Amino acid sequence: MAPAAVEASGQQPPVRVVSRRLVKASDPSIQPHTAAVSNIDLYNGGTGQFRIACLYPDELPKAGRSFADVVAAFESGLPSLLNNYYPLCGRIAADPSSGLPELHCHNQGADLVVAEVDAAMGSLDFGEAETLKKLALPFPDDVGLSVQLLSFACGRFAVMWGINHLLGDGSAITQLIRKWSELSRSGTIAEAGAPSHDRSVFRPRDRPSYGARVAELFATFDESRMVNVLTAHDSFVERLYYVEAGDLDRLREAATASGKGGRRPSRVQALSAYLWKALAGVVAASRVPEERCRLAWWVDARQRLAAPELAAVMPNYFGNATTYTAADATVEEVRRKPLADVAAMVREAITAIDYDEYVQEISDWVEEHKEEIFVESPLLGLGAPTLSQTVFASFPLDTDIGFGQAALAMPVFRYTRLSSGFMAISARPAGGDGSWFVSACVWPRLAAALESDEQHIFKPLTADFLGLV
Repeated sequence: MAPAAVEASGQQPPVRVVSRRLVKASDPSIQPHTAAVSNIDLYNGGTGQFRIACLYPDELPKAGRSFADVVAAFESGLPSLLNNYYPLCGRIAADPSSGLPELHCHNQGADLVVAEVDAAMGSLDFGEAETLKKLALPFPDDVGLSVQLLSFACGRFAVMWGINHLLGDGSAITQLIRKWSELSRSGTIAEAGAPSHDRSVFRPRDRPSYGARVAELFATFDESRMVNVLTAHDSFVERLYYVEAGDLDRLREAATASGKGGRRPSRVQALSAYLWKALAGVVAASRVPEERCRLAWWVDARQRLAAPELAAVMPNYFGNATTYTAADATVEEVRRKPLADVAAMVREAITAIDYDEYVQEISDWVEEHKEEIFVESPLLGLGAPTLSQTVFASFPLDTDIGFGQAALAMPVFRYTRLSSGFMAISARPAGGDGSWFVSACVWPRLAAALESDEQHIFKPLTADFLGLV
């Protein structure tokens, strides 16, 4: 692919593409092949592309390094990484008979982009989610992986890891970054940690079977049933926040059941309980009465599947293994109950599921609806107001690729015309202080409630907090 020197349209600050090329796996023994995707891939893959933005705080010239060193490291090391992630240098195509997507793993190459940003990293407005989105350059829909290296005017750099959701979920892309960090520093990937690409582990049953819970989970993704773009745009605001480790600890204490042996909630459960109560307060103050509100989570099933044949593969599984679950309650109940009781409701909603059967039923449901485009029903904004979360903080993430840890590693999504609240939560990279980052697309009144709460749990993200000024 020929180098280009163009500005991405609508980008502020300007992003100038210096070069763009395809990087192929280097192992000639890997045979080209066509791979089917699993039904769990089809379930997750309808959302298209997403990214993780890794922003590195060290000013390279001060360390005697240059951006050319970063580019050289990727150019020399990516072929070895792709030997372990061969599907990512293939192409997504349609099966000629069924029309369903499949992977043509012919080593066509992953996308490697080198670009320059005409601004200092510390000058960016990190309180607005749009800031990171504007740094992400588009890549073709059939490409599995796009790695975008961005040089800033201040001497810092960023890496945007872009993946097609059909090939992997949040756990998968963080695994990829961890393995790249391991390879960059040690020159190898430990055999015990090699990824598994066996998508046949999520096979549907010969006679698909599922209950009402799964049948009610999905709705047809039909643009005629969605709000128009102006309503979607004006109904939500997008923000980037940080939550300090001390505040998370205090929430956990407040959400711990009183009495001897009170059960201590996880960070996710405690923060979710706080958010549910905040949502209930906003709904209760609405001029149009609404009796119920929901909290929902995309849950990584890898650590929750118990069947031996699945449990053996899941720790290194590269693909999609994410499910969606929601908890519904009356506004009055959520507001009345103490934080500990709401945290217990959260725990029950996430942990009481038999994930082996749940994942199997989702696979069976998709088997009977493969030719449809579908989405989780609460995301359409019908019925009770719903705030959904995807918690990348649950995935270990090492971003040290030989240039120190990133100051920020955060998923970047485009939420378009769906009409429920959404949060993507990530942790400060390895070696950080335990704080969390939150990318939020929420109703303006919920954002106002979070930002004005006297506890100040959600604080607007700043360059100063990231150590960039």
